[in-house]
Amino acid sequence: MNKKDSNLPKISKRTLSLRNGQDHELVWVAYKGLVYDVTQSRLWREGKHYEHWAGQDLTEELQDAPHSATVFNRMECVGVLEE
Repeated sequence: MNKKDSNLPKISKRTLSLRNGQDHELVWVAYKGLVYDVTQSRLWREGKHYEHWAGQDLTEELQDAPHSATVFNRMECVGVLEE
């Protein structure tokens, strides 16, 4: 089943923006319409991963990453990003 078709909660862009590791202890990022919790990743300490900041949609930025989108398979999907 596609995660977008499941019963995941809808998450607003504003809520996502506050889960940035600075304004809130949770660290979330979005990719292709899904929101992932990266709080436990040592690579996202304080909401920053190299030049990327948490609390935003990283779909476009992943194109330049040295890894593939399969990295999200290790993260918990917590919701669907509202458009």
